[in-house]
Amino acid sequence: MRNVRFDHWLAGTMLAVVTGVATATPSFAAPDGIRQVAPLPPSLNGARIIHRRPDPMPEPPSAPVRNTAEQPVLMPLPAVRQEAVRQEAPRPPEPLRQETTVNEPRLRAPVRVEPARAEAVRVEIPRGEPVAQAQAQAQAQAAAAEDRSVSSLDRVLGASDAQIADRLRGAMAKADKGDAERKAIVAFYAARNYAPLWIHDGRLTTGAKTAVLRMKNAQADALEPADYPLPDFAGASSADQLATADLKLTNAALDFARHLAIGRIAPTRVTAEVDYGQRTPDTAEILKKLAEARDANAAFDSFEPPQAGFRALKRKLAELRSAGARADADERIANGPAIKPGDKDPRVPHLRQRLNVRLAVQGPRTTQVRDRHTGRVKTVKLPAEDPQALELVYDKALFSAIKNVQARADIKPTGVIDNKTIAYINGPSPRQQIDTVMANMERWRWLPRDLGRNYVMVNVPDYTLKVVKDGSVVWRTKIVAGKPQTPTPLLTAAMDNVVVNPSWYVPQSIIQNELLPQYASDPNIFDRMGLEVKRGPDGHINVVQPPGMANALGRIKFNFPNKYQVYLHDTPEKRLFAADRRAFSHGCMRVENPTKFGEVMLAMAIPGQTPSQPQLEKLVGHEEKIFKMVNRPMVHLTYQTAFVDDDGKLQLRDDIYGFDKRIHAIMTSDERRVADVAPPQDKTRDLATMKSNQEILSRVERREAGNPFQFFEKIFR
Repeated sequence: MRNVRFDHWLAGTMLAVVTGVATATPSFAAPDGIRQVAPLPPSLNGARIIHRRPDPMPEPPSAPVRNTAEQPVLMPLPAVRQEAVRQEAPRPPEPLRQETTVNEPRLRAPVRVEPARAEAVRVEIPRGEPVAQAQAQAQAQAAAAEDRSVSSLDRVLGASDAQIADRLRGAMAKADKGDAERKAIVAFYAARNYAPLWIHDGRLTTGAKTAVLRMKNAQADALEPADYPLPDFAGASSADQLATADLKLTNAALDFARHLAIGRIAPTRVTAEVDYGQRTPDTAEILKKLAEARDANAAFDSFEPPQAGFRALKRKLAELRSAGARADADERIANGPAIKPGDKDPRVPHLRQRLNVRLAVQGPRTTQVRDRHTGRVKTVKLPAEDPQALELVYDKALFSAIKNVQARADIKPTGVIDNKTIAYINGPSPRQQIDTVMANMERWRWLPRDLGRNYVMVNVPDYTLKVVKDGSVVWRTKIVAGKPQTPTPLLTAAMDNVVVNPSWYVPQSIIQNELLPQYASDPNIFDRMGLEVKRGPDGHINVVQPPGMANALGRIKFNFPNKYQVYLHDTPEKRLFAADRRAFSHGCMRVENPTKFGEVMLAMAIPGQTPSQPQLEKLVGHEEKIFKMVNRPMVHLTYQTAFVDDDGKLQLRDDIYGFDKRIHAIMTSDERRVADVAPPQDKTRDLATMKSNQEILSRVERREAGNPFQFFEKIFR
């Protein structure tokens, strides 16, 4: 009986110690030998959640802290914060446990809460756990972090609006008003009597909280959160600190809105030959829109490109990010030793499935043997081979398919399946797809907001052209684009006229890089190619190829004046359109069916009766005929290596000019700090080149240049 009573008494004592109830301590236990511990942490889908090791809470101040108007101090609210955590993630009841230690200080609070730090909770994923469950845990962790971030913003600040406005007035009176953006910010705050933009009645506005969360989630907009440093409102307690925080959030929001509108990277950092026009958002307009917006998210959305192609890519980016590491994880073929015809390899069935190659039907296997008794030859059946083993054999049907793949991929068609061939069959990884989509969203931001009611859009990596009328695609065709050495420029211009039986005015780049160097060893090159060197009405000497069947522009040309001297035109080399990759030109775009294109464009741009395709073809071979556009449609030369087709499927194309790689390199290097600032351009270089070309051509015109190539080299050495 004594033992039972003692056990009951001991259990009650232990329970009192753990729950914090005052109870007598037995004489044989040291007072400091038992400490209170937090209950076991909760589990999430079977995974144990680990909290940071709690730190001891500081001793309470011996004297009360006084708040003053000059320097308000925010008192800590541990009870409120702990309650917020319990509401976000209620803990299930856990069995009580106790630990005994020696000389360890007692913890005053079981958990120290840090609402603004998303890494305070970490999920351990047991080895072998399904990826879907791991993804669900990651999403739950992200949602909890966002909830904590929101709760940290929803608090009473330590200064009044008037105090913050007074600090803003003083700060801006001392600020350097050098550039236009600073002047616009000062004028904006002055117009509102220096009232803070993001604080009202001692609290952050709904717009402020929405803006903070939107910039923290900038990756959804193909941008990086690190580029938009946000203020720590939770740690700002004085009017000075809150005024600084308000200005810091204003600057971050301005950068974010600007990057949403025109891109994170200046286009000329990616390629020198780009001209989509100047379109820098006005700082005052951005601030006005953000201040007047009822929904900050809607205000930010209004800065983004409105085109359906951009919005579709943004949805695909969200899908790729949500899929995470599991995207195509089971469909990608592993690297390994090279597979030769006749080899057995566990990757062969997957390759056969990916290339849609069926396993050849195997009939009964036989062989011929000679009877050693009679000497006669007879046919005997062999044992049937295991069908599963046959699946692993690299057979003739798969060999033929692999050679076709290698030919399309510019890989030597040996039929040997190496890692380079497997990489081409696999296609881009999920991470690479995300990078490609982000690069294309960046380039969409370079384009004009208004593409026009009627326009032509060329997609260089897709080697296609489409005509849009009143928002609907009315015609498509193939094109030949510029070689990687002579890329097609990216630009927007208005189509001015269509010329039947055109003359070709050779661009300065071809004169400089090809004709003049060849003239050194072949003085008759101009006559042999049917080129005329003659002076134009403006006094400049031009190299012209007259109309004819051998003319480089073919039978018809579509002019949209631009500084790069590129056009859409016909070509006598029709065979080039049979190729999948059609990067063969010097930069101009050759159209597969140019007379039909002419019919479509003239009907769209000229009122009244316009010539049909057969009528245009009848004009070929006669004098030059120019059709002047009345309603000039826009021409947009774009570089879309990722786009969403009419069926909602993401389409990827080769990065033939390396623009995707260039964008990725900028964003992952030190150049990122100045990426949105255009590099300086040498405007005198092109003029100097043209002047030197004119000097050489004048000698060619007079047939005086003995060796113009040496003269050319001397100028540009």
